Amino acid sequence: MRVLMIAPQPVFTPRGTPISVINRCRALTALGHTVDLVTYPIGEDVMMPGLRYLRSARVPGIRSMKIGPSAAKLPMDGLVFVRTLTQLLRTRYDVIHSHEEAGVFGWLLHRLARATHVYDMHNDLATVMMNYGFSANHPLTRLAGWLELRSLRSARAAIVVIPDLAVEMARRAPNVSIHLIENVPLEAPPDGALVSRLSAEWRGAGNRPIILYTGTLEPYQGMPLLIEAMAHIDPTREGVLPRLVVVGGREDQVTELRRLAARGGVAPDVLFTGIRPPAEIPAHLAAADVLVSPRSSGINTPLKIFAYMRSGRPIVATRIRSHTQVLDDSTAMLVEPDARSIAAGINTVLHDPERGRIIGGAAARRAEERYSPRVYVEKTAAAYATIGAPMPAPASITEIAGSLVRRA
Repeated sequence: MRVLMIAPQPVFTPRGTPISVINRCRALTALGHTVDLVTYPIGEDVMMPGLRYLRSARVPGIRSMKIGPSAAKLPMDGLVFVRTLTQLLRTRYDVIHSHEEAGVFGWLLHRLARATHVYDMHNDLATVMMNYGFSANHPLTRLAGWLELRSLRSARAAIVVIPDLAVEMARRAPNVSIHLIENVPLEAPPDGALVSRLSAEWRGAGNRPIILYTGTLEPYQGMPLLIEAMAHIDPTREGVLPRLVVVGGREDQVTELRRLAARGGVAPDVLFTGIRPPAEIPAHLAAADVLVSPRSSGINTPLKIFAYMRSGRPIVATRIRSHTQVLDDSTAMLVEPDARSIAAGINTVLHDPERGRIIGGAAARRAEERYSPRVYVEKTAAAYATIGAPMPAPASITEIAGSLVRRA
């Protein structure tokens, strides 16, 4: 099929939704479809056979895009709409595949284009608005919910990345084929040399245990709780204090967390690396002793959780729906979203290595069974099969998934 994909995001930058968009393109092109991707004029081109970038015009003064709702998104999304409409007037497509708020464009344009609409939901837009401070009854929150429902009901198939949201959307749009496809990472195995180098740098002469966080540093990620928790982390039997390594975040966010660490007296025990290329993340995970996700709110499961699970390292995560839709007490150390509970969970894993190995191994097995690249490709193929694409044989899906990982 010929697919016009619309992603109002800075594709590619190393954060959740752009990673998801690129992985969707990887799977679709590997399945034999061609994808023209309309996206912001911000980000790096990740090249692959079958994918073409159609970037919208630039807005003077806008060189980056923060996560979440912002005034800058309005003109940027408007120019994405113009680029989409222009392309549809020039070229015939089988599918309009829209991400997030671009579902509105799919709703408005799919009949004009005589194309099937596939809606890719990364979150409930009304919930996103509330996560960024808008009340449930705020006019913008209510408008976001109304537009999302119109977008969903205009689609023949919808891809949803959150289990709870898939159930809710099936209830609200019973005539739409809903497909739950979690945002699993399509990554090559860790680079052994990089693992060794990182481990030596982080641990130092005292061979300090490493607590690792990867991802964005947005308010809902709960990073102040994790920084505060470091004051309650116990030393090892040899008297060595663990070290927290934080991978990701904008410079201003890192600066604020450094200040928080200094005020809490734990600055020497916290290392900030900034944003690292996605291809390096498996090595970062392999170099750690325990992986943490202190997220304080939300229902969408962070992409990092699936990478954490695949690594086989023990996970400490807060007991909120973002995590418990995927993790349980057999696959993670689940704790309450407060600093002392997070510290207690980390202490338990570090001081009981056998328990850490058990939950880490269980998480890796679950990731292979439910969230592997093969499962991701199979689910993507099944979603497109409902709109008329051929469904590959199981052996072909295995081969395609393997090729995606090798090229990552």
